[in-house]
Amino acid sequence: MSFSNFLRERKYLHNVTPATLDWYGNAFKWLQTESPSKSELNDAVIGMRIKGLRPTGCNSLICAINSYLKWSGSSERVAYLKEDQRVLPTFSLSQVGILTKHKPRGPYQKRLHLIVLLLLDTGCRIDEALTLRVGDCDLDNLLLTVTGKGRKQRRIPFSFELRKVLARHITDRKVGLLFSTRQGRKLGRRNVLRDVKILCRRLGFAPPERTLHAFRHTFAVNYLRRGGSVFHLQKVLGHSTLEMTRRYANLMTEDLQAVHQQISLLAA
Repeated sequence: MSFSNFLRERKYLHNVTPATLDWYGNAFKWLQTESPSKSELNDAVIGMRIKGLRPTGCNSLICAINSYLKWSGSSERVAYLKEDQRVLPTFSLSQVGILTKHKPRGPYQKRLHLIVLLLLDTGCRIDEALTLRVGDCDLDNLLLTVTGKGRKQRRIPFSFELRKVLARHITDRKVGLLFSTRQGRKLGRRNVLRDVKILCRRLGFAPPERTLHAFRHTFAVNYLRRGGSVFHLQKVLGHSTLEMTRRYANLMTEDLQAVHQQISLLAA
């Protein structure tokens, strides 16, 4: 049994994506041998922590390592680390208002503004947005066909307000990627992140941590706040389980504060 055989099976028999193969490859770099002992597995996790990896990052690599161990027939498994329940970053409602009311000038600023509006309106991942093609946009039925993790496609709704901006953009493009460079290539995530941060600062506020993913968090929180179902939210976001979707309920601090004032014994 070897790493190369494992990766070959995953590629040709399980049809995993190149990103998944890279994920496995990064995890295997922490192992000293292809048949690691319990102590060697522990050393791998200790090495991750010494290098400064957070428990979440370690658990991602551990998941890949455990998949390999199971495939190789090893009885060893690596225990997952306890993760801190951090408050997920979001945009405030006032910041959302500033972003949506912004009047961009020029084609590049208009393209960036549409990306921001699309992320806020649909909750899709940034890579899902950047890989959208013009043909994936159903303007008549207000639906986008996005390709998520593991090449899984799903259809998600969007608003009439987004349709107005989207229709004007599509009129200029006709075919190909919805958002692309002059050469028709996919926009780089880092370039979009840089431009969004610059836009936020230019509009007078500091961008939240994990800026691009914060759009997704903001969408999810407001989806629940406005009466949306957790089960429907799971489908829209493309989560395989409800575990991640339920975390968004913990972000609704303002709602908890308002309710607490009404039920507080001291306030009564």
